[in-house]
Amino acid sequence: MADPSTYRPRPGEVPTAPGVYRFRDREGRVIYVGKAKNLRARLSSYFQDVAALHHRTATMVRTGASVEWTVVTTEVEALQLEYAWIKEFDPRFNVRYRDDKSYPYLAVTLGEEFPRAQVMRGAKRKGTRYFGPYAHAWAIRETLDLALRVFPVRTCSAGVFTRAGQVGRPCLLGYIDKCSAPCVGRVDAQRHREIAEDFCDFMAGETGRFLTRLTGEMREAAAELDFERAARLRDDIGALERVLEKSAVVLPDATDADVFALAEDELEVAVQLFHVRGGRVRGQRGWVAERDAESTPEIVEHLLQQVYGSEEGEAVPREVLVPVLPDDAEALSEWLSRLRGSRVDLRVPRRGDKRSLMETVARNASQSLARHKVTRAGDLTTRSQALQQIQEALGLEEAPLRIECFDISHVMGTEVVGSMVVFEDGLPRKSEYRRFLVRGDETGATDDTAAMYEVLTRRFRRGRTEEGEERQRDAVAAGAPDGFPAVNGAEGSPEMGSRPARFAYRPNLVVVDGGLPQVNAAARALLDIGVVDVTVVGLAKRLEEVWLPGEEFPVVLPRTSEGLYLLQRLRDEAHRFAVTFHRQRRSKAMTSSRLDGIPGLGEKRRKALLKRFGSVKRITGASVDELAEVPGIGPALAAVVAAQLGNTGDTTPAVNLATGEVVDDEGAGRDDGA
Repeated sequence: MADPSTYRPRPGEVPTAPGVYRFRDREGRVIYVGKAKNLRARLSSYFQDVAALHHRTATMVRTGASVEWTVVTTEVEALQLEYAWIKEFDPRFNVRYRDDKSYPYLAVTLGEEFPRAQVMRGAKRKGTRYFGPYAHAWAIRETLDLALRVFPVRTCSAGVFTRAGQVGRPCLLGYIDKCSAPCVGRVDAQRHREIAEDFCDFMAGETGRFLTRLTGEMREAAAELDFERAARLRDDIGALERVLEKSAVVLPDATDADVFALAEDELEVAVQLFHVRGGRVRGQRGWVAERDAESTPEIVEHLLQQVYGSEEGEAVPREVLVPVLPDDAEALSEWLSRLRGSRVDLRVPRRGDKRSLMETVARNASQSLARHKVTRAGDLTTRSQALQQIQEALGLEEAPLRIECFDISHVMGTEVVGSMVVFEDGLPRKSEYRRFLVRGDETGATDDTAAMYEVLTRRFRRGRTEEGEERQRDAVAAGAPDGFPAVNGAEGSPEMGSRPARFAYRPNLVVVDGGLPQVNAAARALLDIGVVDVTVVGLAKRLEEVWLPGEEFPVVLPRTSEGLYLLQRLRDEAHRFAVTFHRQRRSKAMTSSRLDGIPGLGEKRRKALLKRFGSVKRITGASVDELAEVPGIGPALAAVVAAQLGNTGDTTPAVNLATGEVVDDEGAGRDDGA
């Protein structure tokens, strides 16, 4: 790979104007396209210390061999040129935030002489109106079958249409009145177009006038005693109402909007898109894409470019609702307005029905990302592949069927805790998870490496003890004498039927959350205990590198590696488990007071004291007599409270803290009426 400094442009060469830049590799291929308000500031960010860059960005600048730029006058022009170049060059390092699946649409070919309603996928065609997308083609066919009772538009192919005209007989739909049969001249081209346009208006949300018209015609037919026609109109109204039931009303007005929501983690982003037309959800789609170091506003910007910019992209509605505004929101809104031909409102909903709808879409995105992770983790073949990749990358003799991961959590060295999570055969075994309260050194101080050393030492020291206990149990069960000697340094023999061992099973691989210092501390802990048959590695967050003890350079697994994905899941699970425990400890520490733990002082009495005096400080300054005046606090308990809080007033008698008895100056016990 190239050294970025070899092709870094001089700062004075790069203008400060807005523009678009391209990175090329040694063969001249475009590998990345980007835009910037200030080209000089943006390009200089790529040529800083490579170690400080995101893994994907660092790989891109190392792969590149040259960079070039084009200056434009406005940010909108930069937006248009960036997307045009991305389509033209298809750069390998530009992340795609557009779904690669083809969703079906209900399409009406108004550009033809006799418009046709059909299921259509792929690129949008000029002169065709689209409704959707739908999740399944059968949903379109069900909708179309119901609507054809009222709007008998043509649905047959060109071949069937031509053949019916040649023989003079319509198809089956023509005979059952679900097609107006323009092929045989039952209606002319103008009348058939009117039917197709009415159908489009109904699907676009103008439902009221059609239901009102049919209801009026039904009543007229009934008044004229034409009950057969009235019954047919009644059934037509029922069919349209069933069509409407398939589209939930989410907004009271005739809102046309696309609602985007994202759910992200460090590696992937799940996108959900709801199409609202006429206040109804007409379509829904979602996908999961890889993410790079981009912020959420940048993801939103690229997402909108890719969803609306291509020829097969979505039609731009009047409103586009997003979770966060992109950095160039005004320029992007102007670009969308040009695509639509009228003003487009790009905004974040803050309250009301649209905010509620955004929350619904966001829940769908979160569930989609969770399903994606579970599906990926639950696949047996994928798990086996991940374990095999880890085995090969680390040079293990066998696949690590049991992996333990450790993490440390604290805030500025306070409330230090550790966590241990266990994965067996690539799946979490939550019954084996463990939490540790880190004690620290004699002064109570500790850092990440010292805490990691302590946690690993305690885990494997206890493990060796429990291994011996397990062997003793097995020996006793096999008929060995009760005095069977301890194994592996275990002290004593436990009673049969005691609780099962928690650390008796050794892992094949130990993973610690951190880089080389944490790995070396963990390896030193195992070596000091005498454990030499367990491999220790660390996973560093910044570049997702795998560190081995004492090695100068890390092991780098491919970003798409299932082995790396499994290690990341382990690390993230250990981090979650540690942070949850730390928050519990911190919350308990913040809510505890000096009144906690005083013998005889329960919750109700603590509340009574705080209600009378207002604070612990005032309780500390109160005399025993004043404390004894509180309901539920007798003289003896008041003396205990005063002694525990360190009250030094003259009225405070001495108290035996072990028994709670008040004692006189000579130390003789006396009953104070408690």
